[in-house]
Amino acid sequence: MKGYGLLQVYTGSGKGKTTAALGVALRAAGRGAKTIMLSFLKDDPAYGEALAAAYLPNFLLKQVGRDAFVNFHNPDPVDLKMVRDGWEEAKKIIVEGTADLLILDELNIVLATGMLPEEEVIGFLKKYKGKTEIITTGRGAPEALIAIADLVTEMQEVKHYFHKGVSSRDGIDH
Repeated sequence: MKGYGLLQVYTGSGKGKTTAALGVALRAAGRGAKTIMLSFLKDDPAYGEALAAAYLPNFLLKQVGRDAFVNFHNPDPVDLKMVRDGWEEAKKIIVEGTADLLILDELNIVLATGMLPEEEVIGFLKKYKGKTEIITTGRGAPEALIAIADLVTEMQEVKHYFHKGVSSRDGIDH
């Protein structure tokens, strides 16, 4: 589709990074674009976006993490393998051009914590930028990713209901 091929980064400590990316996916679906979303560090089929994926035309969501706490200081080998496998799948999607829009959910934190080599990912994205619209989400986007991005949005928490004891809610927070 015409106009695709930029790199967008949604980062920051505030809520709404994945939600913003899903908003773009909704718009893309409205224009007939094919979207693939790879959710790193997530593997819960009960997440709202996973449940809704079947209702959005040309939208495929694949969870490429596991639904478990990830120790970013000492990641489990299983988590590292899943992240690596997810990244290999992302590269294939970009090289083959099988999606108009590719959302790499939580890739920013994967890079920030060293679960994937930053230089490798940035080098690949620089080489293949312009082929597929790519959105990365997650806290702590590395400066090198920000530097090559075409759009960077930082979500900043000003106030959050979690601090009042409101738990994560189905359909609103996940």
